[in-house]
Amino acid sequence: MKFIHTADWHLGKLVHGIFMTEEQKYILEQFIEVVKEEEPDAVIIAGDLYDRSVPPTEAVELLDDVLYRINVELKTPIVAVTGNHDSAERLSFGTSWYKHSQLHLKGKLTNDFTPITIKGVQFHCVPYAEPGSVRQILEDESIHSHHTAMEAIVKRIEENMNQEGPHVFVGHAFVTGGKTTDSERTLSVGGAGCVGAEVFRSFHYTALGHLHSPDAIKHETIRYSGSLLKYSFSEARQRKSVTIVEIEGDGSFHLRERVLQPKQDMRELQGRMEELLDPGFYGSQKVDDYLKITLQDEGTLIDPINQLRQVYPNVLHLERKLDVTDAKKKNSFKVLENKKRSELELFKEFYTDMTTGDWNEGKEETLLNVIEQARKEVEQA
Repeated sequence: MKFIHTADWHLGKLVHGIFMTEEQKYILEQFIEVVKEEEPDAVIIAGDLYDRSVPPTEAVELLDDVLYRINVELKTPIVAVTGNHDSAERLSFGTSWYKHSQLHLKGKLTNDFTPITIKGVQFHCVPYAEPGSVRQILEDESIHSHHTAMEAIVKRIEENMNQEGPHVFVGHAFVTGGKTTDSERTLSVGGAGCVGAEVFRSFHYTALGHLHSPDAIKHETIRYSGSLLKYSFSEARQRKSVTIVEIEGDGSFHLRERVLQPKQDMRELQGRMEELLDPGFYGSQKVDDYLKITLQDEGTLIDPINQLRQVYPNVLHLERKLDVTDAKKKNSFKVLENKKRSELELFKEFYTDMTTGDWNEGKEETLLNVIEQARKEVEQA
C-alpha cells in the first residue's frame, strides 16, 4: 500500500506582510502532479491545512479546489486531521458525508477512536487538542500536559487495536527533541508542549505535522513531512518535500521524498551595497525571490532598502551586520548578568514584567519555600 504524507500547508499564511496564496497555489499544482504520477492509495494531511482559525476567503477556495481535484477527479482517498492553527469546528463541517467519497477529515477529538482502514492499513487519526480538552473528553483528571494527554489517547486506541494489518498514527504534535523554526507556533510554555517519542511505539509508522522540516527528528518510525513552502527565514536552508510511504503487510515500510520547487524561493543574501548592486553579481541571481539581506557596510547608507528594491523587488528584511553583532553582544552580556542573579531576583523581574500586581513579603516567602523544596528534590534525585 502506498500513501503520500504531507502537512503544514498553512493556507492563508501572511509572511512579512505578504499573503502567500499565489505561491501556495503554485506549489499545490506541483503537489497534484505528484499525486497523478505516484497514484497513491491515499493522501495523508497531518494538520495545519490553514494558517489561522478564520482563514481568508482565497485560502478556503484554494483548499476546496485542491481537495476536490485529489479526492473526486483523481479518486484518491484523503485522510486528514486538524492542527493547532486550524479551527476544529470549521473543518469538521460536512465530515459525516465527506467520508462517503473517502475524504476522511477528523476535525474534533472525540471518544470514537475507530481507525480508518484503506487497503488493509489502519490509520488512527488524532486531531490537535489542548490537554484541558482531552482531560474533559476522556474524563481523566491525571491529564495536565501534552505528553500525558497523548499517552491517554494512545491507551484508548490500544484497547481496541487488533493485530491485523499495519497501524499508522496520524497526528499533530511536538515530539521531544524536534528542531523548531520561527514560523511554528509554540504549543505550550516550557516543556509542557512536548510529547515523548515512546508514546508512539505501538504504531508501525507515525505521520506527524507541526515541525516544518523533514529532518526535524531522526527516528525509525516517526516522521514529519515538513511544510510545502518556506514560511520564515529560519527555514531558508531547508528543502521542502512530501514523503512517499510504501508500507507492507507486516508493517515494514520504505520512504522516498518528492522535493517541491517554489515559484519564488526564500533566501538570505549578504554583502556590501556596491557588490549587491553590481550587475556582475545580480545577473546570476534570481532577483524576484523573497530575500533577507544583511549589509556588511560600515558607514552611513542613504535609503538602502529602496536602492536594493530597484534590483531585488522582494526584499522582506534588511539588517546591518554591525547591528546584529552588537545585539548578540548585548544578549550575551545579559545572559552573563542573569547568571550572577539569584532565582528570587530573576522571578521578581519576571513577575513584574508579566503582571500588574504588587510584590510583597508573603509572595516572597512562598517562592523561597518552593525554591528550597526544589533544591532538596534535586539533591535527593
